[in-house]
Amino acid sequence: MISLNHYLIVAALMFVLGLVGVMKRQNLIMLFFSTEILLNAANVALVAISSFYNDIGGQIFAMLIIAIAASEMAVGLGLLILWYKKRHSIEIDSLSTMRDE
Repeated sequence: MISLNHYLIVAALMFVLGLVGVMKRQNLIMLFFSTEILLNAANVALVAISSFYNDIGGQIFAMLIIAIAASEMAVGLGLLILWYKKRHSIEIDSLSTMRDE
């Protein structure tokens, strides 16, 4: 049987993977994906703990995180498309030229 520890280990591994992606990536799309992995790791932990204690609060909070992540991705990708049309690059280093205009 899968215990709470197994779910928390998977959540911790996902969190570390997302954190490494956020720290190492130079591409903004990969940065968004890494942020999604971080949020999903938090969701796995919340749902596992909520299920372990037979409380629905963690699952409701996980649904709130999913809604926030979806809106963050929609706004972020919209801004990214506008940035790519203007600069023809989605690298993080090109963001430092925003103040030159």
